[in-house]
Amino acid sequence: MYWLYKAKQQFHISILDYMITSNHIHLLALSDGKQNDIARTMHLVSGRTAWEFNHNRNRKGAFWEDRYHATAVETDDHLVQCMIYIDMNMVRAGVVKHPAEWPYCGYQELTDKKLRYTLINKRRLLKILQIKENNFPGIYNEWINEYLEQENFYRESCWTESLAVGNKEFVERVRTKLGVKAKGRRIEEKSGTFNLREPRTSYSLFCPPKKGV
Repeated sequence: MYWLYKAKQQFHISILDYMITSNHIHLLALSDGKQNDIARTMHLVSGRTAWEFNHNRNRKGAFWEDRYHATAVETDDHLVQCMIYIDMNMVRAGVVKHPAEWPYCGYQELTDKKLRYTLINKRRLLKILQIKENNFPGIYNEWINEYLEQENFYRESCWTESLAVGNKEFVERVRTKLGVKAKGRRIEEKSGTFNLREPRTSYSLFCPPKKGV
């Protein structure tokens, strides 16, 4: 969490949610500066934490599970879905029964728990969601509890294998902006959610939302 805090300061990003596990990081963020600041953030965090772990354990080799991957997320209900998906990561993995039991995720800050390092730009998030600060902890808990009531938790590939997630117009704008980089990528739809698919490759989840891409 320390290096994520330092990266946030150095590269001027707004973190909206996060999840730190033993072998990967999930980050939901907006860049307030240069276009590649989120990628630079992940490079700094992954590099420094891997070096420290290897140095302390006197080991060599890869530390993180996979390479950096970014998904543009529309700042509407899809943003909320992404937040819940991130905070439920360790529940899906069977490590905890509720995100409140995992100390290294955004749920702690989103429900007003005081931490040593404040990572989330809550004012920015609430402005996007158009929710009052005093109401948000209760509302977010309701969203989490509704998800928990489903009981069948599963990995949603739209968050892990896509270049963009949102409504059809948003995803088409992202594909147009990507130009040749989006060549061969297909748009898929499920339950009203559209996504621009990557090839069937395993990725870790990093979801920087981009409004009006």
